[in-house]
Amino acid sequence: MSQTQIGVIGCGNISKAYFKACKQFPVLNLLACADLDITRAQAMAKEFNIPRAVSVDELLNDPEVQIVINLTIPKAHAEVDMRILESGKHAFSEKPFSLTLQEGKQVMAASHSHGLRVGCAPDTVLGAGIQTCRKLIDEGAIGTPVAATANMLCGGHETWHPSPEFYYEKGGGPMFDMGPYYLHALITMIGPVRRVTGSARITFPERTITSQPKHGNIIKVEVPTHISAVLDFANGAICNFTTSFDIKGRHSLPCIEIYGSEGTLQVPDPNGFGGQVRIGKPGSKDWEEIPLTHPYHENSRGLGVADMATAIASGRKHRANGEVALHAVDIMESIHTASESGRYVELTTTCERPAAMVAGLPAYTLDS
Repeated sequence: MSQTQIGVIGCGNISKAYFKACKQFPVLNLLACADLDITRAQAMAKEFNIPRAVSVDELLNDPEVQIVINLTIPKAHAEVDMRILESGKHAFSEKPFSLTLQEGKQVMAASHSHGLRVGCAPDTVLGAGIQTCRKLIDEGAIGTPVAATANMLCGGHETWHPSPEFYYEKGGGPMFDMGPYYLHALITMIGPVRRVTGSARITFPERTITSQPKHGNIIKVEVPTHISAVLDFANGAICNFTTSFDIKGRHSLPCIEIYGSEGTLQVPDPNGFGGQVRIGKPGSKDWEEIPLTHPYHENSRGLGVADMATAIASGRKHRANGEVALHAVDIMESIHTASESGRYVELTTTCERPAAMVAGLPAYTLDS
C-alpha cells in the first residue's frame, strides 16, 4: 500500500504523541506541520524529523497533503475542519468534534458535499483495552448488556496544566473535555444512545491556578463542573455517567463497568490504549483477568488516522469516524440541555457501532 501524505495543524502538548505514533505506521508519511507560532512548528519539525514546517495557509495549499490532523484548541476544531475540507483534504480532528451539534452538522455536511472523509479522536477506543472488551461482548461473554456505569472524577486541571483556563470556558468542563473518551468507548461496545437526562452544577465559581507559569491566577468558571447523566441506549441498556472536576479526594468508582445478563465486564480507563480487563461471573467471589487480544497497549495516538488512511485506500468505512463523533456531541449537548430543562432529551442523531478491530493482526497493520 502506498503511503498517505499527512499534515498536522497545531503543535501544542498533544502533538508530540501524534508525531511519535504516526511515524510507526507504514501507511502514513508525516510531510508537514503548521502552527500559528511558526517557531513552535519548526521546533517540532526538527525534533521529529518532519520535512516541512509551514504556515497554516501553506499547509492547506500544499497539493501533496492528503489528510490533515487538526490539533487546535477545542473551540477551533469545527472551523479548522471546515477549512481543511474546503482545501480538498480529508480531516481528522482531536476531540471534541465540535462544541455544538449545529457546528458538527455543518462539518458533516461539508464532508459529504466535498466527497471527503472526517474522523475524530479519541482513537483510544481502537486500542487493546476497549477492543478486547468489544470482542468479549460480541462473543457473549457477559450475555446481553443490561446496564453500565461510567465515571470520570478528578479535582480539575488547574493543578498541572500550564494554561488551564479553557477547561472552564464555554465548550470546556469535564463532559466536553473527557466525555468523548467514555462515550466513544460506550458506543463502540454497546451502540448508539436514544435519549438522555441529567443534572449539572458549577460547584466552585472560581478556581485558583496552582501550576506554573500562571500560579495564583484566578479562573472564572463558566461551565458546569459536575455532571451526572442517565443514558438510554437504543438496545435498551441504561448507563449512569458522571464527569466531574470537583472531586478533591480519592474515590473508588470504576472508570467503566458493563453489567450483562450473565456477568460483569470491568473496562479499563478509556483515556488509555491498554489496561486491565476483568470479568465477574455469577457465584464467583473473584474477578477473572482477561488477557488483551489486540495490539496497541501503549500510547498510539494516530491509530485512528492510520485506520482512516487504510480505509480510504480500500473503500471501507473508517472506525473513528464523524458519525460517531457527532453522536457523542449530541449526547453531551443534550445532557446539559436536560439539566437546564429538567426533562429527558431525545437525540436527533445516531450512528453505527464502528467495526471491531481484527484480532491477531501484527501491530501497525490495520487490515488482513
